[in-house]
Amino acid sequence: MDAEQPGKPRPAADLKITTLAERPELTGAFWALGDAWPQFVTEDPIGWILWGRIVSELPEYVLVATDESGELVARALSVPFALAAKGRGTLPDGGWDRVLMWAFSDVRHGTEPDTVSAIEVTVAPGAQGGGLSYAMLDAMRANARALGYGTLVAPVRPSAKHLEPRTPMEEYAHRRRPDGLPHDPWLRVHVRVGGVIESVARNSMTVSGTLEEWRGWTGLPFDAAGEGCEVEVPKALVPVHCAPDQGYAVYVEPNVWVRHTL
Repeated sequence: MDAEQPGKPRPAADLKITTLAERPELTGAFWALGDAWPQFVTEDPIGWILWGRIVSELPEYVLVATDESGELVARALSVPFALAAKGRGTLPDGGWDRVLMWAFSDVRHGTEPDTVSAIEVTVAPGAQGGGLSYAMLDAMRANARALGYGTLVAPVRPSAKHLEPRTPMEEYAHRRRPDGLPHDPWLRVHVRVGGVIESVARNSMTVSGTLEEWRGWTGLPFDAAGEGCEVEVPKALVPVHCAPDQGYAVYVEPNVWVRHTL
């Protein structure tokens, strides 16, 4: 789950936040807003297959925010799933990928959901820095509550972790400032609105590709010699594992599970 670099909360009077189900006419603007993800992350096959289905099949879990002129300035996506279903019970190491799989498996089988997971918050480039991330996260909490849920969870992609790709996520996620709040800005937003850091999702997203594909996604040469090399990629939270002798590379991204009791 990604977002803008958080700023101060934006005054609520500047925004109109609704579900996409309530304002389907904003669907075109929703898609035109683009992605906040680095290109290589969009190659995650689970996200590639299932992300768009949230918009078409679960629009009541999709939020859109417009400013005073009616322009779309932010969006937020979430999905319902059955955390208490047999074989589950705890937030999965598979994080973002796994919760998407659970959500649409539950849709297919008619399983009653009991929890909502945040999937993405995106803020328009021209509106970043004004605290819209706070407003959208708070609106996701309110929407889940209005739909009858008592828990919102989030597989958070810490916004500054890419600056320390070799720091273990367990260490990074629990680093605190002197005031006791998380060191990471996006984790700090979650905690400020009531979230609690619960665990690390060790393999939240997985992206694999040939060396040629990785060169195209990143602009890097991916020419390091030796088996099992690691390549630091801009905006990646951990190094990419590269197997030059085999001609492929794999990125396994950890995220951080945050639980919000509503």
